[in-house]
Amino acid sequence: MTARNPIEDLAHLRHEFGEHGGVNMSVEASSTFTVIDPETMPAMFEGRAGPDRGCYLYGRHFNPTVYNLGRQMAALAGTEAAYCTASGMGAISAVVLCLCNAGDEVVASNAVYGGSFALLNDFLPAKCGIRTRFVDITDIDAVRDAITDKTKLIYTESIANPTLRLADFPALGDLAKQRGIPLVVDNTFTPLILRPAALGADIVVHSITKFISGASDIIAGAICGTEEFIGDLMDLHMGPLMLLGPTMDPNVAAAISLRIPHLPLRMTAHGERALAVAQRLQDLGLKVEYPGLASHPDHARFAELHCADYGYGGVFTLDLGSEERANRLMDCLQNKERFGYMAVSLGYFDTLMSCSGSSTSSELSDDEKSAAGISAGLLRISIGYTGTLEQRWSQLESALHECGIVRRSAA
Repeated sequence: MTARNPIEDLAHLRHEFGEHGGVNMSVEASSTFTVIDPETMPAMFEGRAGPDRGCYLYGRHFNPTVYNLGRQMAALAGTEAAYCTASGMGAISAVVLCLCNAGDEVVASNAVYGGSFALLNDFLPAKCGIRTRFVDITDIDAVRDAITDKTKLIYTESIANPTLRLADFPALGDLAKQRGIPLVVDNTFTPLILRPAALGADIVVHSITKFISGASDIIAGAICGTEEFIGDLMDLHMGPLMLLGPTMDPNVAAAISLRIPHLPLRMTAHGERALAVAQRLQDLGLKVEYPGLASHPDHARFAELHCADYGYGGVFTLDLGSEERANRLMDCLQNKERFGYMAVSLGYFDTLMSCSGSSTSSELSDDEKSAAGISAGLLRISIGYTGTLEQRWSQLESALHECGIVRRSAA
């Protein structure tokens, strides 16, 4: 299977003019929009006129600049449509609330970002009566057994945060279709690299904050799916995006639009650096997980499904056995070697490091972490591409020696 390069589908959208003939799209900062004919306003409220016909109502509903970015995100995802939100969690929340009512259920991966876990495990049951059955998403039989007549969607991440296990989109997609429910995939870790919509997913969400933005200065999200589903999200009576209002600012949308053309270069750089560092760590005998390594349990499947132009992603993990050892190494890497930063998030041009169990997965109990494969000493590293490979490797190797994780050679 040869994965189609998403940039090929995006290119034609870039060949457009801004409102005043500029090479970049214009920023429409208005919160409300005029109509020429009075009949147009009720038509918009009744859903008979909208952005596809050049009609805009109110900034919380649709905005031309944000709508344009949504078209670009749909092209990247390979879906009919998309719309962008104020955050990744805003996107995930809106999708679940659009698909589920009180008493409904979700089947979800037990290894997901802690915020997503808390939403599904704590918030939605308490506030909305929507419950989730968590399973090992790599076990298709377990997923199948968890589905009941109350299940309204299957939710997973493309590769799990932080364990980096790959979801089998084709198998999950087939199962979802058999049961008549959508497969929802968070593809934050692998934009361009994996294209879940082409592999079985019905809805794809992103935290644009991460790799797509690339500078850790913007909070944003996106929902990619059918025209009908995006319309449901914006329905004036029941649309969670319209009514709850996680609205993206048009200035943010314009800034993101200027970064998407550079995304292929950045993802390639992240992937090349991650593979080189992960391989060297493995050669030192350390317990490292990275989809690009032949030792990764899903390496062969990943190689079959991904777009090879962009590698295997910019995140790897290093299991140091204990939180104390992980913290000691991070302290040395940041404060002595200047290798990277102790910070949550990922996709930044510099390296970000966090001990997942006590940070981005802290919403899980110890038993839930164990079931998900998250050990106390699991260090998640989102590798940057600043500096040279040899400079960064020298800093990392020095810290490994300083912390007693790797012994210095007698030579």
